[in-house]
Amino acid sequence: MSWFKRSEKGIHTKTEEKKDIPKGLWYQTPTGKIIETKELADNKYVSPEDDYHVHIGSKEYFEILFDNNEFAEFDVELKSKDFLKFEDSKKYINRLKEAHKKTGLYDAIRTAVGNSKGRKLVIACMDFRFIGGSMGSVVGEKISRATDYCIKHSLPLLIISKSGGARMMESATSLMQMAKTSAKLAQLSEAKLPYISLCTDPTTGGTTASYAMLGDINIAEPKALIAFAGPRVVKDTTGKELPEGFQTSEFQLQKGFLDFITHRSQLKDNVNLYIDLILNREIRR
Repeated sequence: MSWFKRSEKGIHTKTEEKKDIPKGLWYQTPTGKIIETKELADNKYVSPEDDYHVHIGSKEYFEILFDNNEFAEFDVELKSKDFLKFEDSKKYINRLKEAHKKTGLYDAIRTAVGNSKGRKLVIACMDFRFIGGSMGSVVGEKISRATDYCIKHSLPLLIISKSGGARMMESATSLMQMAKTSAKLAQLSEAKLPYISLCTDPTTGGTTASYAMLGDINIAEPKALIAFAGPRVVKDTTGKELPEGFQTSEFQLQKGFLDFITHRSQLKDNVNLYIDLILNREIRR
């Protein structure tokens, strides 16, 4: 039984190499760093060891941005209709039902109003978990209604983008949301109310080609993919090697598409700072 005896005393397996960590208690970053989920939440869902910004949704962004996580949500149960009777490998109506069952969401965006650093702010936040954060008729309608609310109550707007682009199952109706949201944001601008756009990983397709790039100030999280067509499509189309960091937020900042890159730990302070500066009012500390 000599083969059964431990050749070396003690445990030599590195923490990041262990495979039997229960899901929900720990999180492993792409670089292999392990962090307890509670510590991760306390750190604004950023890994302290490698500064990796974990992909999060509206629930977590609302926690970060709204004071005491208190807010009033708009149009909670607004849902898309399968007016084209679209079907590929599945019926679109079944995809919608499955996405709702899996996520508890009714579509790929949530809109709400609440206090942020003591002042009212309207936030529209996309959720990638719902059909890849795709932009359909409900996304466009909820952004439009949130913008109307801002104009009516003279409030600033923050849109957090996290999307694969237009929702193909809604065809041209999905593409129409680009013009619809752009027109609404023009009305917000005419009312001289601030619009801050936050691009997170990933922000692509029709979302990038519309409201994600129309902010009075366009900001992004570190290392986020921000593009119309992704790097693989660009490489296959052009047949050329792409520069390092192509289409990351750092690359887009260098090329002038972004105004700032904001670490998530400073997101709430910076968003409200930009709003105070645009409105030329006393800066909140």
